[in-house]
Amino acid sequence: GAFGAPRQIFGEAVSENLSRIQSAEERKRRIVVIDSDLEGSCGLGKIRAKCPEVYISSGVMERGNFSACAGFGFKSDRQAIFGTFAAFQEMMISEITMARLNQCNVLCHFSHSGVDDMSDNMCHFGQNNFFADCGLANESGPLTQLVFPADDFQMRKVVDGILWEKGLRFIYSTRSKVPVILNEVGAPFFGEGYEFQLGKDDVIRTGSLGYVISYGDALYRSLDAVERLRREGLDVGLVNKAHLNAVDEHVMRVVGSSKFVLVAESQNTKTGLGVRFGTWLLERGLAPRFRRCGTHCDGCGGQWEQAYNQGYDPESVMREVRELASM
Repeated sequence: GAFGAPRQIFGEAVSENLSRIQSAEERKRRIVVIDSDLEGSCGLGKIRAKCPEVYISSGVMERGNFSACAGFGFKSDRQAIFGTFAAFQEMMISEITMARLNQCNVLCHFSHSGVDDMSDNMCHFGQNNFFADCGLANESGPLTQLVFPADDFQMRKVVDGILWEKGLRFIYSTRSKVPVILNEVGAPFFGEGYEFQLGKDDVIRTGSLGYVISYGDALYRSLDAVERLRREGLDVGLVNKAHLNAVDEHVMRVVGSSKFVLVAESQNTKTGLGVRFGTWLLERGLAPRFRRCGTHCDGCGGQWEQAYNQGYDPESVMREVRELASM
């Protein structure tokens, strides 16, 4: 489908939701948005333009800005919104822990996730997003939610679905533009009739042979690979795991009962979805042939080339699937 920028849609979707609160005074009482001098990159500028009364333009001090958001969101009827680049999330883990333990309400948008179209070197790779999920499995209070929408349509539905949820919610997007994900009849998969639900995976294509599990900018590349493989006669399915740190038990059983599973992602292969997904399969007694591909090597500079350098481009995904299918 047509290319768009989910990181900009984030700001549009938030401002549309806030505008439904008719009173500017009420918006100011319930909402705060704090920018870390990156409003153009994270889409927060669209919120400032539409709802200036809730907006605070701050400087390059992510830890302090996030802590201020957490303090505002400590009251149960308030929501704080924070945004910066995903690479800077790693230095905020201590503040994230304190906010989580205090059950603060903060919706975070980390743009420039992964490595695609980054232009800068490895210091700007947003490769360890899963670090944010640092709580205990059975911790009291709201669970931390990590969500990586696949395109403009899903970004809008994600914001609509979790803006008013409790606790810490992390929404990720890429610097790069990504195409609209289409269903098998050529319509937007996440368009009319789609509703985002926490804990539910999206089966983009069903398959009888095996499945590719993906999300973010890796999803459209995986879809390209899957469509080409299906034309070759390999009946491969594709799952979009937008809610990164939750298990959809039904989908897990379906993919785990197939011949193979390949996780394709733009995150660090040491800390990303792949290492978790393999564990989830084994815990449920499911043992398909399993592989993962994602960010795993140095990469200085580069834009679209990084996907190919890291091996989650369509050709690389096709090669991995062919090998899994032939075992």
